[in-house]
Amino acid sequence: MYEYADLIDSQDRVRTLIDPTSSYALAAAYSLGRAVDDEIIAAATGTAYTGETGSTSTTFDSNNAITESGSDGLTLAKLRSAKEKLDTGNVSPDIQRFMIIGPQQLSDLLNVTSVTSSDYNSVKALVQGELDTFMGFKFITTTRLSKTSTKRKVLAFAQDGIKLAIGRDLITKIDERSDKGYATQVYVCQSIGSTRMEEAKVISIECVET
Repeated sequence: MYEYADLIDSQDRVRTLIDPTSSYALAAAYSLGRAVDDEIIAAATGTAYTGETGSTSTTFDSNNAITESGSDGLTLAKLRSAKEKLDTGNVSPDIQRFMIIGPQQLSDLLNVTSVTSSDYNSVKALVQGELDTFMGFKFITTTRLSKTSTKRKVLAFAQDGIKLAIGRDLITKIDERSDKGYATQVYVCQSIGSTRMEEAKVISIECVET
């Protein structure tokens, strides 16, 4: 269960000359949205509980980890390796594939000519300074990925390889608190969980990031 609460006193309303309640509510919702991201990222390489009763602990398969012993960031060789692992695991190419990367890994790829060249890639990556789709992966940039020392762990997975379960959907309440000088409280909560569904559909990639 994730919860977020914040108080807005009357002085806040006077100083801004508008009712900020809706902005506070959006900030709370975005905060819990980041919690969803964290759940999915943690589940990608964390322990999955499998079996008929969900009592069997299944650790991340080390064969699906692309490790880095040198000083490379995200390279074409690593992208090819991730694609090969998914293909070898009989993951259907018809299932949408995603690559979750950090800002530095995006810069790594934008520095590769073949990624930004229309001869290789139908997406004009440099027009917006972003990369959408390449080598069958749809790229999503986030700052939530874990980093150990100088190594950032990025993720590649098929859409049905990770499951997000919503036990209680997002609930937002905006009420006055008489015990807090009648300040307005913005409260948001949700209950979620995430897990890996199939080992062959999730790949981790170490990238050096200084």
